[in-house]
Parts: sequence; C-alpha cells; structure tokens
Amino acid sequence: MADNLPSEFDVVVIGTGLPESIIAAACARSGQSVLHVDSKNYYGGNWASFSFSGLLSWIKENQQKTDVSDEWDDWRKLILENEEAISLNKKEKTIQHIEDFCFGDQDSAEGVEEAGALPKLPVFGAAGAEGFAQESEEARAAVESTVPESTEPEKATGTEPASAREGSDAEITSEDTSSHSAALGESAGELGQTEAAVPEASAQEPKKITYSQIVREGRRFNIDLVSKLLFSRGLLIDLLIKSNVSRYAEFKNVTQILAFREGKVEQVPCSRADVFNSRQLAMVEKRMLMKFLTFCLDYEQHPEEYQDYENSTFAEFLRTQKLTPSLQHFILHSIAMVSETDCSTLEGLQATKKFLQCLGRYGNTPFLFPLYGQGEIPQCFCRLCAVFGGIYCLRHPVQCLVVDKESGRCKAIVDHFGQRISAKYFIVEDSYLSESVCTNVHYRQISRAVLITDQSVLNTGSEQQVSILTVPPVDLGKPAVCVIELCSSTMTCMKGTYLVHLTCPSTKTAREDLEPVVQKLFNVNTEKDAENEELEKPRVLWAVYFNMRDSSGIDRNSYDRLPSNVYVCSGPDSALGNDCAVKQAETIFQEMFPTEEFCPPAPNPEDIIYDEDEIAPEESGFSNSPETKPEASTEEMSSGGSAAVEKADNEE
Repeated sequence: MADNLPSEFDVVVIGTGLPESIIAAACARSGQSVLHVDSKNYYGGNWASFSFSGLLSWIKENQQKTDVSDEWDDWRKLILENEEAISLNKKEKTIQHIEDFCFGDQDSAEGVEEAGALPKLPVFGAAGAEGFAQESEEARAAVESTVPESTEPEKATGTEPASAREGSDAEITSEDTSSHSAALGESAGELGQTEAAVPEASAQEPKKITYSQIVREGRRFNIDLVSKLLFSRGLLIDLLIKSNVSRYAEFKNVTQILAFREGKVEQVPCSRADVFNSRQLAMVEKRMLMKFLTFCLDYEQHPEEYQDYENSTFAEFLRTQKLTPSLQHFILHSIAMVSETDCSTLEGLQATKKFLQCLGRYGNTPFLFPLYGQGEIPQCFCRLCAVFGGIYCLRHPVQCLVVDKESGRCKAIVDHFGQRISAKYFIVEDSYLSESVCTNVHYRQISRAVLITDQSVLNTGSEQQVSILTVPPVDLGKPAVCVIELCSSTMTCMKGTYLVHLTCPSTKTAREDLEPVVQKLFNVNTEKDAENEELEKPRVLWAVYFNMRDSSGIDRNSYDRLPSNVYVCSGPDSALGNDCAVKQAETIFQEMFPTEEFCPPAPNPEDIIYDEDEIAPEESGFSNSPETKPEASTEEMSSGGSAAVEKADNEE
C-alpha cells in the first residue's frame, strides 16, 4: 500500500479525530492534495464510536498497553546530514485507569458470537494481535441466519468513512431569523418541529437483559469514547450546513432536560410551552422564570441589572433575583450548566442566552445528537475530503517528522514502511507527539463512564427519550457531572436498553469521580442482589470507567522544537459542545491558507457537469459506499426526532 503512495502532497494529516478531519476536508475542498493517515485501524481516534465487541477489544488493548514493535528499523538511514528527525509515539498514552464491570451472569455469554459480525482485523504491529481471531464462516452463517436484518460491518474494523444516509425521515431546515418568542420555544404546534415521542405499547412485563444478549446484539451498540451534543446554533451545526456535510448524517433531538435535586430526577421546563404546561411549578414561579429568561435574551441592553454583580458568581447573582431556590437550581445546573463557584455573572448570562437562542430551531430543546454516535461526525468530514481527492490510510504508523536544520521547517515524514513523503504543511494530533516534544506541556484529564442500563432514569410515557442531566457536586469546588442518556432510536444501543454517558473534569480516577453519581442514580448490584433493592432505580447491566487526556487549550509555545509548518490538534475536551474543535480547525486552516475560504459549500453530485472524457457521476467518489448501517425499525423511528440538517432554500 505504501509503495503506491505519491511522494509529495500539499498537506499531510496524522490522526483522524474531529479537528484533523475538519482540516483535511477544508484543505481538500480548497484544492490542496491531502494525505490523511492514522496508525489505528478505525477512524476518529478518541472521538470514535465502537460496537460492543469493538469496545471490549479497545478496552483490552488499552489495559495491556503493549508497545508497537518496529517492523522496519532502518528508517534513520533516510535522514540526511542536514536534517534531524522528531520521533512520533508508537503507543497510546491518552487513556488511563480503565476498569470495566459486568453486573449480570457472564457464564451465559461463553461461546456467544456477535450477530452478523465480520472477521476482525488484527491490530497492526501489536503483540496481542492473536486476541483478534477471525470467526469461521460456518459460525457467522449460523448466527446471521438468526438475525438476518443485522447488516452493519464491525465498526472498529471499518476502513472507510461513514456512508451518506441521504434519505431522511424528517428534514429540518435552518433559519437565520429568530425572535424572543421563538428562542423561548413557542408551542410545539407553532414550531412544527418538536419531536413527538410515541409511547410503545407493551402489554408484557419487560424482559431481563442478559450479558449474552448484549454480546449477541453487540452491533446494535455504537458507543462513543467522548460524549457530546450539538448545539442547534453552535459552530459545528453551522459548519455542517455551510459545507453541505450534513447530507452525510442524520440527527435526533434531545427530548428532555433533567435536573437532580433533593435526591430526585425532575424534568426542567425550558421552553415557553414547557414552562406553562409544567405541573411542578406554581403560577408565580412560571412568571418569575419567564421574566428572568426574557431578560437573559437581551441582557446586554440592561447593564444596570447586572453591572453591580460583575465580580460576583452567577449563583450569587441568581440569589438577588426574584427566583425561588428550585428555579435557581434549574437555571444554574440545567439551563446555563455552569459551576456554582467558578462561573462569573457575565459567563452565566452568556451561557443562559446561548441555551435560549438554540431553542426552537430544530425542536423544543437546544441539542441534537447524531444517529449512530458522535463518531459519525469525523467520518463525515473524512468522506468530504475523500470526495475531493484526499487519500486515506488506516493502520499506517508514521515513524518521524523530518526537519531541515537550516530553515527549521518540516520537510517530510517517514512512515512505518520506510517511504519518505514530502509536504508543505503537517497536521499532527497531540497524542502522536513524543515525550521529548511535550516536556513542558501540562495536560488535564477527563473522567468518563459508560453504562448499559435496563430503563431510563426518569420514566415517562415513552421509552424513546434522549435526555441530558447535570448532577451538581456534593462538595463545593468539585465539578458537576454531565449525564447523557440515549435510547435505542438513536441507533446506539439495542432495544430494551439505554446507553448512559457520564463526563466530568478529573480530580481523581474516573471511578472515584463518577461512581458516587452512578450509585445515586442507578442500582449497581448484581442480578441476585437486585431483588432486595429499590425497584424504581434503573439497573446497571455493564459499565466501564476510564480517564482520557484533555489536550485542549495548550499554547503552541509549550511544545519543544516544533517546526513552524507543523500544527498540533488537541483531543476531546470536557465541554458539552464541539466549539473548541471547530475553532481550532478554522484557526489552523487560516494560518496555512489565509486567502482561502474555510469549508465552502460542496456542490451536489447532480449539479456537477462532466466532460465526455471524464468519469461519469455514478463512477465518481460520490458512489463509494464505505459503510452500511442497519436501518432503523419503523417502531423506533416513529418515536420522532431523526432529522437531516440542511440549508433553507431562502437562506443566503
């Protein structure tokens, strides 16, 4: 594969995380030749999504921490006398303290095969590759005969970006104009876009989910390494619409904003319709809340209301307003979603305004979630890059960057196969940099937990709810925990289960940070002990905890001996949205190509005019079908909310 690669490119991108993928797409779209490589055998890096078996393989790989052996040790001979090499990392160091637990009977899962799974590829160069044995044709045929509708390839071993799902159940168009009433989310009927969750008729008792069922239906899971949502008026949604990348993905509305108060989970009324339909608020509280939210939408026009509290925290400012303690709690933790001790008044007002401005664009909450998981988004940008000529190589480690001693600029890379590839610019994901380059870099950590549960944290009339819950810290000064609960209609878990993501900035190990919250919200006893516990708590069937490196916000000067034409992309941060990744990608692109537009709209395939001697449209890159996904069942999609985000016809 390496022998067939061209020896020169305009841009070489190392790593397939979200910011790297956006930059690669932007460069290819502006006419640059792009080589995009990753040493892993899957797209996304720490932004990836896995099937259940893929996640188990990822856990095993990170627990073993095996070093990647060098198959070709003579690469240093390619370095000339007037050059020096900056070695790159050969092993993953961004994941720590990984622990997984099964609260069901694991014996029953012995010998159970994942339904319809493809043969798994060995991890390139890893000493533990024998653990990824291929399934026999007979075993797969027998399993496939029991679940014929399961056709998605193994996500962790895919070698192409996600396919374009151009047919959508409900198309949602963007609108530039918004009024205060629209921002406060007029009634569902007026908006015409509110997701209506249809209760599923279930006359039978809910079946107990066993570990063997989870393994067998493992390809129904798409488990994100990093848990994020898309603000409906955030930078990522705007970029998806502008670049026309949104045609490659579908999204589902978050249906519930929840709060944890006095040991109970409650639904937060945030839109005008929710506020006036709420039974948990008195009429006086409804008026108080609407008055304050209306003020937040144009707080800049009324500085006299907050200027005396600019040096105070947002929590202290809320206490001076005519708000009850429950309303203060809702605004602080579930609407502004900010720290009680560290957030200033202005920051809190800005966060509240952002929340309110996102209401009503695509539904009655500000958030969207991509079907099949967050890992779809980097793959969508990878597909755009590939369509415009970008070359992709997974399982393709890079040995070093080659730097010219005289100019101090990077000239080329040397890959694992001994090929020297030259370029003008180089984009490197932070985890690939060696310790010698990162001596003065101080990283933060993110605590993550992923749970598979048997029911929702808040039982409503529908099983198909997507919820976000902020659990405030017990001790002041500690971070709040963000909980995102996904149902099966998001195509991230099997029917009858929920996928729960917990995230917070780390203070200790992930388990120490997050286990107290898990114990508050869920029943974590094994099946035998669960009979004596409270029945209303959802039961955890399986859980994993891990710490992930947060490399966001690091100054470029912190890296030692970094050539001027080498740009570093950070991994995921602990924020709920994706603004950091989009800002970073745009900043780096503009530094490289200041006269080029960042991700201009891509033409639709049917609008391209081909000459007679050129390739026909159906033979072009648009027709490549990299991956297929299982179709959503009629029952799941009838619960509403899947939407293709596209630009309105009247929008300039």
